[in-house]
Amino acid sequence: MRDLARVKDELTRWRTAAQHIADALELATLNDPSLRPELEKEVAQLEKEAHQLEFETLLSGDFDHENAIFTIFSGAGGTEAQDWVAMLFRMYGRWMEAHSYQTEIVDSSDGEEAGLKSITLTVNGPYAYGYLKAEKGTHRLVRQSPFDSAHRRHTSFASVEVYPQVDDVGAIEIKPNEIELETYRASSAGGQNVQKNATAVRIRHLPSGIVVTCQNERSLTQNRENALKVLRARLLDIKREEKEREIQALKGARVKAEWGQQIRSYVLHPYQMVKDHRTDHETSRTDDVLNGQLDGFIEAYLRSQVGS
Repeated sequence: MRDLARVKDELTRWRTAAQHIADALELATLNDPSLRPELEKEVAQLEKEAHQLEFETLLSGDFDHENAIFTIFSGAGGTEAQDWVAMLFRMYGRWMEAHSYQTEIVDSSDGEEAGLKSITLTVNGPYAYGYLKAEKGTHRLVRQSPFDSAHRRHTSFASVEVYPQVDDVGAIEIKPNEIELETYRASSAGGQNVQKNATAVRIRHLPSGIVVTCQNERSLTQNRENALKVLRARLLDIKREEKEREIQALKGARVKAEWGQQIRSYVLHPYQMVKDHRTDHETSRTDDVLNGQLDGFIEAYLRSQVGS
């Protein structure tokens, strides 16, 4: 029923756009100069609608229309990298807010001095996974360090992982004997507000070795359900990647290992530049990017994947 409602909504949008085009053409045939301002406004709106509809045709993957599970974690760079995770979290939060996505933090780990070691959240809304899959990979930051008294230039790394949320439990089967479940007490930054009861959950999937933690809900049951949701999404992503490698092998194409490769560099010193190394899309408006203006990078990546 959910898939049916989604397809009906998409069909309605295309039919509405077609009707708007027909109305604009009829208006144009009147050849009335007084209608020109109204017609120009209508054409501008139609161009915007057409661009959005055309762009969404790029999101035709099996899970592109699904909600997403989004994780950022620090890499090399110590406190610098943990601060970079916090910066990325703010950046993506701004982007998600601008696109009216609903987010909820599932798990987070505070940095030792500043920032975050890692953070995982759910992102709910149309095509959340389809858009955010463009951000999967390693992100590099170059800047003068605010944590270095000499203000030397530092390079930090953080990685982004994106998975489609799996609502259909049957899609990925997790047997009870394949997981180890551990509960512990959750705590906030600085050790404050320590939970008296062990409500946080850590799940280890024995066949794959994947470990998932969840501590942001006060209920043990809710944390367990959220942890299983994240685990199911990660297992589905592994299954999807295996299928893609099989297809590439059948095509005879060389499979490129993506793990650990930086996809984008954010240079704040000695010059200002954000560049995506997969598409060569770049901008010197670094403040805009760090404030969530990512559409240009996402669109460039999705277009680069057409036919690949």
